[in-house]
Amino acid sequence: MDTEYRALQQGSSSSWCTADASSWGAAQQQKRQRCQGSSSDQVGSSSSSSLKISEPEPQQIQEEEEDYYMEEDCDDDDDGYDEDDYDFDEDDFNQHLADKFDDLDLPPGVEATVPWLQKIAPKEEAKEPPKSNTADENANKFMQFKQFDTVQNFSDHHYAKNSHGEPNRAWSKRVQHDWKLLEKDLPAYIYVRVAEDRMDLLRAAIIGPKGTPYHDGLFFFDVHIPPTYPSGPPVVYYHSGGLRINPNLYDNGKVCLSLLGTWSGRGCEKWNPAQSTMLQVLVSIQALILNDKPYYNEPGYESYANTPHGERSALDYNDKTFLYSCRTMLYSLRRPPEHFADLVAGHFRVHGHIILAACKHYMAGNDIGSVVPEDEDEEESEYKSGDVAGASSSSSSAPKPKPGVIKAIPPNRRSSCSFNPSLKVLYEDLLMEFNVKGADTRKFIVEKLKKNQPAAT
Repeated sequence: MDTEYRALQQGSSSSWCTADASSWGAAQQQKRQRCQGSSSDQVGSSSSSSLKISEPEPQQIQEEEEDYYMEEDCDDDDDGYDEDDYDFDEDDFNQHLADKFDDLDLPPGVEATVPWLQKIAPKEEAKEPPKSNTADENANKFMQFKQFDTVQNFSDHHYAKNSHGEPNRAWSKRVQHDWKLLEKDLPAYIYVRVAEDRMDLLRAAIIGPKGTPYHDGLFFFDVHIPPTYPSGPPVVYYHSGGLRINPNLYDNGKVCLSLLGTWSGRGCEKWNPAQSTMLQVLVSIQALILNDKPYYNEPGYESYANTPHGERSALDYNDKTFLYSCRTMLYSLRRPPEHFADLVAGHFRVHGHIILAACKHYMAGNDIGSVVPEDEDEEESEYKSGDVAGASSSSSSAPKPKPGVIKAIPPNRRSSCSFNPSLKVLYEDLLMEFNVKGADTRKFIVEKLKKNQPAAT
């Protein structure tokens, strides 16, 4: 009886232990599943002393090791770690691994197949593109500047605000005909821009002819082609800058010319709808207005031509005109008209040296528009500086003085004592502006520096 009771008691204890072990294993499995988001207790064994547990299988050991690392990971989670906040730097990770293998003797070629064994090239800072030379830019743009071209807008055009209705077919056809004439037959030293979106607007730049007080200057004209064209002439406005540089060019921009109907004329001087063109208007401004003795353009003054009084008055008028021309140059340099900035910069880069030489020549007592002699060194430096060959000026065909001959300075015939001081101020301003545009100003800057040096004691 006792024996059977003990056997029954032992069986009951074994059954209870077995059930307890199964329950514990299930609980541990649930813990491992929950360990991905929370921590778990360390795995141990709890059994009755009477329960005989066999040696664990290798798979069980691996599971226990996995539970160990999972426990550590879960402990990290308890510290508030969020893997989404971590910014993985692959280059830094690879470099860290590569440093560990620097001392190993690896077969050649292994580094090429293992990313973290490859040397990481240092990140190069972005290099700024080399700054181009302003003078070279001006020269290139000037060389590419066309005599005739179309543009899209004329926001600063004097007649931009004029209302322009829908043009009729005959008007458009005639304007396009004038465009073709300008593109084909424009003479040298005249540049034109027309607007595609406003066929009634045109802008022209005229270079002053050599031998005149306007030489090497730039003069701008805005043209409006009215709906009555070609029955009536176009309307022309001169960019005066507030200066009356010619009897036919008013300080308010008015252009007096028989062809435009702003001055009396007869015969072929007046506008002819069948024959007159826009090209004829521009050529007339260059030839008839910007001439060598504009004093006689004043109505009634032509009767004084070839008289002592008339000649002296004409020379004095040229002095004043050249001063105004220099001021117009500064005006254009500082505020170039729209679509002509490249022409202004390039033109004065090429002609700046010649204009400065002319200023010194005139301050020495010579007449405005007279030939400015240049020695061989000056001419050679002009071409070496990259200036465009064949540039027109009042000194382009100047005779060279003979060696050993000192050029005599003519007596000052000027009645106004303010000419030289005024031109000297303009000369200094032009020297600065031309130097910025890349003109050959070396000779004049050296002279200025020498004069500013204190005298040796």
